[in-house]
Amino acid sequence: MTFAPVLDSPADTTPVGGPQLPQERRLVTEIPGPLSREVLARKAAAVPNGVGVTLPIAVVAAGGGVVVDVDGNSLIDLGSGIAVTGVGNAAPEVVAAVTDQVSRFTHTCFTITAYDGYIRVAEALNRLTPGDHDKRTALFNSGAEAVENAVKIARAYTRKQAVVVFDHAYHGRTNLTMAMTAKSMPYKSGFGPFASEVYRVPLSYPFRDGGLSGADAAAAAISQIEKQVGAANLAAVVIEPIQGEGGFIEPALGFLPAIAAWAKDNGVVFVADEIQTGFSRTGHLFASEHEGLVPDLITTAKGIAGGLPLSAVTGRAEIMDAAHAGGLGGTYGGNPVACAAALASIDLFENGGLTERAREIDVVLRGALNALRAADDRIGDVRGRGAMMAIELVEPATGAPDAALTAKIAAFAHAHGVVLLTCGTYGNVIRFLPPLTISDDLLREGVRVVGEALAATPR
Repeated sequence: MTFAPVLDSPADTTPVGGPQLPQERRLVTEIPGPLSREVLARKAAAVPNGVGVTLPIAVVAAGGGVVVDVDGNSLIDLGSGIAVTGVGNAAPEVVAAVTDQVSRFTHTCFTITAYDGYIRVAEALNRLTPGDHDKRTALFNSGAEAVENAVKIARAYTRKQAVVVFDHAYHGRTNLTMAMTAKSMPYKSGFGPFASEVYRVPLSYPFRDGGLSGADAAAAAISQIEKQVGAANLAAVVIEPIQGEGGFIEPALGFLPAIAAWAKDNGVVFVADEIQTGFSRTGHLFASEHEGLVPDLITTAKGIAGGLPLSAVTGRAEIMDAAHAGGLGGTYGGNPVACAAALASIDLFENGGLTERAREIDVVLRGALNALRAADDRIGDVRGRGAMMAIELVEPATGAPDAALTAKIAAFAHAHGVVLLTCGTYGNVIRFLPPLTISDDLLREGVRVVGEALAATPR
């Protein structure tokens, strides 16, 4: 059975999809509505339990700052597909580029026959990523695939095997990236054994490490690396400039540059995982720019192609060229349709005012979230940058993580028409990842619903 969206007047005459959707929160049924429940019943019969669904609706249209479900409910989108649809869902420029490419050809496999789109995406990333050195880019499908290939490339270049990652990190769900990811449930539990030669060290976590300076936190991490791994054995240090799934943890100023400087001094490849932070999300095109970082390798995905599957590893030419011919690639890596979407999306990030819009979103979100914090001491911390903000919920007397409260707030928001995501090692962080095309009014309304959820949840 195929469903069409149910739209109320005056939306009846509004084309479905993209930013032309009415930009409003509108509930015409309970969440989930009857048609969504029907779709989810089919999901239960056809899809394994391991593929979960956070919010029990079936979406039929999205754009601007809303998603519309099969029952006609319009929800405020504060998740953007986990930071993917930064340019908005069904952005007209992306739709046009994809449509044109589909009419030409959908696939040849770049490692069999080359095409211009792949090369143009590589040229754009070589130009836009931090640093003016000579660069190369290889394209893949997913963030995890990009991280895994970055490790392969670093190992080929250094001829060393060990990889260092950090507490609370999230790098993916493949075998190697599960080993690199910190949180067990739901990402790792029961799926081992995992890849070897992956070592974890402490991260700067200003809210929970007693106000340790970035320099001191870096010194502690470096000391552990030197004692437990050894620079002579270490191929790469891989870090998210602002952690994503781990809780939107932004290291104290100075931490990232100190780690990068140590890596440079010791012949270790410094890899910035910008899969969630990249493409204007934090108010710069890449989060590394906030502290002037120039990574040896940078991994990107999520926001790169407006919702189509694409990822990349970009880095210093001498490092990227270390892998032997045929050592990198894959059947679908750099698919021509995804490349067309990426070129349109990159143009919007670069020339469409979206980086500036992320900074405006920062002002709106930070102000609204700090107002909530001032009124409710269960909000222990407000943090993040741009359109990548978070609140950490705690028990006020002890500062202990309050995962139960977090789950209740998210459930309330979902029932009241707001797509809201949680994260964090302790399950007590609510993250705000709106599309950069969202309006200020929808942002404020979404935060207002979070405030209502707090007010409705007893201490």
